[in-house]
Amino acid sequence: MTIRATVNGAAILGLGLALGLGGCNTMPTARSRIVQAPTRCADQTVQIYFETFSFEVTKEGKAVIAAAAQQARPCKVTGVDVLGLADSVGGAADGNLELSKRRAEAVTAALSAAGLPAAEFKITAIGEKGSTTADGRSRPLRRRADIVVHLAPT
Repeated sequence: MTIRATVNGAAILGLGLALGLGGCNTMPTARSRIVQAPTRCADQTVQIYFETFSFEVTKEGKAVIAAAAQQARPCKVTGVDVLGLADSVGGAADGNLELSKRRAEAVTAALSAAGLPAAEFKITAIGEKGSTTADGRSRPLRRRADIVVHLAPT
């Protein structure tokens, strides 16, 4: 009998709380504003790094690209700028220019494969231009492609 009363008491208390708190959902709370925040369609900038002498997008690079594509899905993509770069390591400047072009093309293909909404791509390659410091040291972080995804609300 005591167990039955406790269960009934708990059920009644639960019903009372549900009825009493039911009206609270109509007032916006900090949590509901966060959960219901509108999609922010601001331009995204990401960098994809490459191994020396490579234009193959790494597993980590593909993950960054997939995240950028996912974030862009609820927005209108008004354009994508892809800039391929290279460091000063290696052969002739022409070879580094071709390498940076292939990096930009590989990133563009990876963006499309990741499901980025259709957009006009602007691909630029600058090779090793600007890849050394004033005292002649190489900048290895130039083995990358810079991506800017231009977004607007739908």
